[in-house]
Amino acid sequence: MSDALVTVVVASFNGERFLAEALDSLFAQDYDPFEVVFVDDGSQDGTGEIAQGYAVRYVHQENAGLAAARNAGVAEARGDLVTFLDDDDVMPPNRILMQAQYLAENPNVGCVLGRQEWIDAPSWLRRDPIFGDPAGIPFAAAMIRRDVLDHVGGFDASVRYAEDRDLLIRLRENKVGIEVLPEVVLLRRYHGQNMTSPENRPDVHPLTRSLKGKLDRERARREGAG
Repeated sequence: MSDALVTVVVASFNGERFLAEALDSLFAQDYDPFEVVFVDDGSQDGTGEIAQGYAVRYVHQENAGLAAARNAGVAEARGDLVTFLDDDDVMPPNRILMQAQYLAENPNVGCVLGRQEWIDAPSWLRRDPIFGDPAGIPFAAAMIRRDVLDHVGGFDASVRYAEDRDLLIRLRENKVGIEVLPEVVLLRRYHGQNMTSPENRPDVHPLTRSLKGKLDRERARREGAG
């Protein structure tokens, strides 16, 4: 059984609508010890007041985007393991225990993911080919070793959409062991304002830039070795 300290980073911008439900699920976890770093990314609603009603380490910053807010949370983390919760999602009570225990039992794995269930999922979400879940395996379901996050440089703060996929590319590029639990570790809410929503997606997917960056780094390494 793992007894590693887990840091849960919650980054929020104007997230008051579902925040209490998200935090209630977090503080109902059946794992100990864990800490919560809450990063208020320049909210102008009641987000900060709600968050400070819980046992969180509260950090406020000017609005800089989700990637920068998560990096700020990781910088404050004291845990050996780091995971994330969005302000509109819900954690099953055994999520932290399952993932921390898996990492304790598998030291060659640097990042463990899990499956998701949707709250009010739209019919147009594509299902992944392995589990059949709408929208596949989310990076929001990841638990990562802190030293691994530091090694790959955390999230790219210049990426305002799909910052999680950019990080996943760099984890794979650095040959970090990544596994997926067959259990559901995230209840994800669709409410129309998600970044998942078609109207919130950029015209050019930033994943293209991430893949180009990977190819450029590989080319530079080859040239350096030559």
